[in-house]
Amino acid sequence: MNVAIGFRPRSGPWGGGNQFAAAVATFLEQRGHAVGFALDRPDLDLILLTEPRRSSASSAFNDADVWRYITGGNRRTLVVHRINECDERKNTRWTNRRLALANRCADHTVFISSWLRDLFQSSGYRMAESSVILNGADEQVFHATGGATWDGTGKVRLVTHHWSANWSKGFDIYTRLDALLAQPPFGDLFEFTYIGTFPPGLSLPRTRVVAPLAGQALAEELRRHHVYVTASLHEPAGMHHIEGAMCGLPVLYRLSGALPQYAEGFGIPFDSATFEDRLLDIRNQYAGLRSKMPAYPHTAGRMCLAYAALFETLLSRRNEILAGRGWTRGSAESTRMLGILYDAWYRAALRLERRAHRPVA
Repeated sequence: MNVAIGFRPRSGPWGGGNQFAAAVATFLEQRGHAVGFALDRPDLDLILLTEPRRSSASSAFNDADVWRYITGGNRRTLVVHRINECDERKNTRWTNRRLALANRCADHTVFISSWLRDLFQSSGYRMAESSVILNGADEQVFHATGGATWDGTGKVRLVTHHWSANWSKGFDIYTRLDALLAQPPFGDLFEFTYIGTFPPGLSLPRTRVVAPLAGQALAEELRRHHVYVTASLHEPAGMHHIEGAMCGLPVLYRLSGALPQYAEGFGIPFDSATFEDRLLDIRNQYAGLRSKMPAYPHTAGRMCLAYAALFETLLSRRNEILAGRGWTRGSAESTRMLGILYDAWYRAALRLERRAHRPVA
């Protein structure tokens, strides 16, 4: 199987999409498949579109490039569109429309959570047939071996980490937690570490702040702690809380977005009104929750197996899928006209991007 993944890989701390692309590429290559990050070979069996917005530094190719590749030569290539983003996450108003537009070139859609799938379906967007494949972290890196375990005395060490400095990552709760550490009983019971970047001008004077980390260095830092906290709003899935849980840390998670789907049974949920109470609860329930963490299921191995199985299933149905395609059938003239229309859609989406662009990660 020859596969192209539409992500531009980067080294260092660069968000969950980077980890996803690297994990899937490595998994497929180890099983004898050819994987690239460009539409540079004529015999692709499958294209995985991951980032159609050219404004994103991670975009290796977009939906217009996919359309031109297929209609210009290899019409037997199948297209899977992985959707991992939404307007709700960063308070934008253009992302959902852009992704729905890109989906017009897809034969199958993968959403990274049921919450995200339901969001798009309830908004009335017409999407290609879909499935949900949950994210997973590399179990060779993010594991509990050698990690700290709270013995029931002293302070519980809380930690979170984010590559993005967007306020929706939960900074309302992180600043609230920092303030709590100056008050009894919280200051005597907890300490808090924040790993990553945060909004300019934000002060967390009682929080231990660590520069962004990735890979083994990140995992080792996470394992120094006892409980993982995530206050992210409208999270389509995320990787941060998965990495914390894989390192053996029970998760104190916000009732928002896909966080409940990923953390239920392996921590305690909270909302804005209950944060302080749930913070005390996770200290009291730590031992029981810690004993459940070895069963946390969201590994990169499981995720990659699911993608490989999906690709193989789609390829086994290739003739059926191609027969149902409307956008690659017809005469050369109809194909040319469709290309003009598709490019018009794309230019309109780019104008939406430029008007609504915000300088956030």
